Amino acid sequence: MEAIGLRKAWIGDIEIKTDQPDIEDAHTVTLYVGPRNQPVYYDYIINELNPERIIFNPGTENFELEELAKKNGIQVVVDCTLQMLAMNTF
Repeated sequence: MEAIGLRKAWIGDIEIKTDQPDIEDAHTVTLYVGPRNQPVYYDYIINELNPERIIFNPGTENFELEELAKKNGIQVVVDCTLQMLAMNTF
């Protein structure tokens, strides 16, 4: 698991990085960054990570990125990752 965000920080023992590291075989990208701050990540998410799906958590919905993902064969899910994990639907 990798965490990438706008500011360096820690969530438990997971470091939030501000760069765009090479990640092999990224299956799922789950967004917590709001739509206003997402454009700098479009190319990274779509072309470099090229995940199988993107989960848009509440408040991160972004029609433009959703359409880019769909055009590139990436599944789009609008849901809460934490609820998905709790309900075993992740």
